[in-house]
Amino acid sequence: MTLAQIRSGALQGIDGIPVDVEVDIGSGLPAFNIVGLPDAAVQEARERVRSAIRNAGYEFPLRRITVNLAPADVRKEGPIYDLPIAVAILIASGQIENHFADTALMGELSLDGRLRHVSGVLPFVAMCHSERIASVVVPAEDVREARMVGGVSAFGLQSLDQLKLAPPDWEHAELPAPECEPAAMAHDLSVVRGQEHVKRALEVAASGGHNLMMQGPPGSGKTLLARALPGLIAPLTPLESIDVSKVYSVAGLLSRTQPLLRERPFRSPHHTISHAGLVGGGSMIRPGEVSLAHRGVLFLDEFPEFSGKALEALREPLEAGVVTISRARGSVTFPARILLVAAMNPCPCGYYGDSRRPCSCSESTVSRYQRRVSGPMLDRFDLFTEVPRVEYEELTGAPTGERSGAVRDRVIAARAMQAERLASKSSMVNSEMDPVDVRRYCQERLEDDARPLLASATERLGLSARSFHRVLKVARTVADLDGSETIGTAHLAEAVQYRRRGSD
Repeated sequence: MTLAQIRSGALQGIDGIPVDVEVDIGSGLPAFNIVGLPDAAVQEARERVRSAIRNAGYEFPLRRITVNLAPADVRKEGPIYDLPIAVAILIASGQIENHFADTALMGELSLDGRLRHVSGVLPFVAMCHSERIASVVVPAEDVREARMVGGVSAFGLQSLDQLKLAPPDWEHAELPAPECEPAAMAHDLSVVRGQEHVKRALEVAASGGHNLMMQGPPGSGKTLLARALPGLIAPLTPLESIDVSKVYSVAGLLSRTQPLLRERPFRSPHHTISHAGLVGGGSMIRPGEVSLAHRGVLFLDEFPEFSGKALEALREPLEAGVVTISRARGSVTFPARILLVAAMNPCPCGYYGDSRRPCSCSESTVSRYQRRVSGPMLDRFDLFTEVPRVEYEELTGAPTGERSGAVRDRVIAARAMQAERLASKSSMVNSEMDPVDVRRYCQERLEDDARPLLASATERLGLSARSFHRVLKVARTVADLDGSETIGTAHLAEAVQYRRRGSD
């Protein structure tokens, strides 16, 4: 046999697509060519595969070898094709039997034939499941990750010399997948003294997935409050867990011992982060912080200090829930359904409007600082709340606030109402409702005595159409926390108080 074909895959964003690795060993002067739109890392597989085959105890054919990666119009990147290329060469040269009729392979080879860890195993196996491929072969240390997708048998290999054995004998290379226990809450709301109105805003944000802006002087607890937010949201559902883990797999950030994320991610990049680091990109396109926070919390502290280009790039992902990065060779889409929490000081020195410490900034300096964030960007926030200085009595008194667990129970109950209401939609929380849903579940369920308040707030605050809908969505969430199917005056009044005065 001089021709062999092995199934593999390529990654586009967090999705895998099928790739066939075809090898032909023909007559002629010795040569080793790879075609099918390979990048530099794939081209370098020639040297890795040649040495790995020899050092694993096989014979590398000194003939004309042609490797085709099909389809030819899809760019192939990274070292994941080392293993399927080597296996196809060994089959075509008759050195091993073909046990891979319904199996896909991926893995990087060392020069001595050992297999190394590769990124993107989870989306690769998910692709195999959708393509009805029965089994996969991956590096042994990636078996735990491969086994997170049900319906596909996962085998792990330590090195190429194990190919001399039949597939059932590869089992010893597999490692048992441990149960992933949810992480303990590192930041509990009860630790934060005072700020009860901000804690309520966090509860509303967590219940409906609403973006939150906190403003206050340094040391008032903004960061501590933001870090408590993930503990208020229910753990990821199984489908969400796979979805989020795929992003981390592509980014190479999954834990080898616990490769399935159970808790919602919390990302807090420094304000010096680049545009590509925040929304994704680079020469080899990788997900940014907004995608790594998918189905979790993205916390941007010192919000006005972020570059204007990076912040403006967030506007579309916040609306669409995805990031699309276009390059000359194609475009890649990453998920970005996040809960955005931002914190900022009122001025460069941080004490504008503080009751105890005078501000050292001029009025023009304060105005310029607050204008660093554009109106359209601020319009993406549903909730605005002040975080004032914590007084001495609150700092030294006994804790009075609720623990995160009690708040979390209410949040879970409110989200359950939303999930039932939006079951026929792709939406999961109130913040994701489209205008049709807002009319059906908010405007049409507004109690009669609340309608004058809505009209007055719209006129007095000068609400844009987007802000009008955001007020109704927040009111819907407040009503859900109250267990009410209708939106009353109290629910709407609380939603209106979260708007930023004079901003719309």
